[in-house]
Formats: sequence, C-alpha cells, structure tokens
Amino acid sequence: MGVIELILISVGLAMDAFAVSLGKGLSARNVTPRHALIVGGWFGGFQGLMPIVGYLLGRSFSDIVVSVDHWIAFVLLGLIGLNMVREAIWGDEEQHNADFGPRAMFLMAIATSIDALAVGVTMAFLDVNVWIASSTIGVITFIISVVGLYLGSRAGAKLGDKAGILGGLILIAIGIKIVIEHLFF
Repeated sequence: MGVIELILISVGLAMDAFAVSLGKGLSARNVTPRHALIVGGWFGGFQGLMPIVGYLLGRSFSDIVVSVDHWIAFVLLGLIGLNMVREAIWGDEEQHNADFGPRAMFLMAIATSIDALAVGVTMAFLDVNVWIASSTIGVITFIISVVGLYLGSRAGAKLGDKAGILGGLILIAIGIKIVIEHLFF
C-alpha cells in the first residue's frame, strides 16, 4: 500500500468522524480548544487503534466482524442520534455539555471506527505496516474531526435550538447510510 492510498483510506475512514464531529459542533453552544482535543482525541485515537485490533484479529474473526460491523455502527449512531434529538427538544443546557463526557464520546468513537476495524482485518492479508497505517489514520482523523467540530459550531450558532435536532438527525442518517452501503453496495 502506497502513501497516496493510505492517505485516501485515512480520509475515507475519517468521514464518519467528520460528520459526527459536525453534529457535535451543531449541538454545542460554545466550542473550546478542550472540546476540540476531546473530540479529536477520541475519534483519532479510536480510528488509529481499531486497525491494529482488526489486524490482530486477522483471519480468525474476519467473517464475523465484516458481517455485523454495519449493524453495530447503525445501532450505536441511531441511539446516540435519538438521544441528541431528545435532549435538544426536552433537555437543558447541562445535558448538552455532558455530550463531551467519556460515555458519550466512547460510544461515538466506537460507532465511527467500526469500518477502521474492518480495514485492519484486511490489512492482515496485505503487505502493510499496520503501525504506520494506524498512526496515519489516527492523525488524519484527529485533524478532520476538529475541523468538523468547529464548522458545526459556527453553523450551530446560526441555527440556535434546532442545532441539536439537526446534529442528532445527522447521526441517524450516517447510521442508515452505513447500513445501506453495506447491504446494497
């Protein structure tokens, strides 16, 4: 795998994290550098870790992981998205701040990095340095996630209370997109 292919794979894997970061930015009232580090760290960290996990699982579990990865991502993103919509409609300001907590970030990081796990499984069958590939994927995802968070925040300031609903709907749409892609393409 060449450098260009690795960068393209990294950007492709980061797109789900970008969209989720955009949604988080939409629901946040004021994005701080701390929020950017949290979002970038969780998403970049998991995107970098999952190919290693997938690589280590390798051939022995590839059929199981590939056959259910889209359903796992769909369920996690759907539940998180529904919760964001619920909080935007009935929640208060403190609930929006809690969205950057470890539990919420962990679930979103897992949901957005399932594809990276599957890529790691395929790396086990290719001539790839998994450590370089995983580092590249993690760094690119970190950067793209931070950009998405800030872009979402700017748009969220203009959307007001509807931003949380839009952010949740984006997560649900990503989950649906993942299932459709895996089932039909």
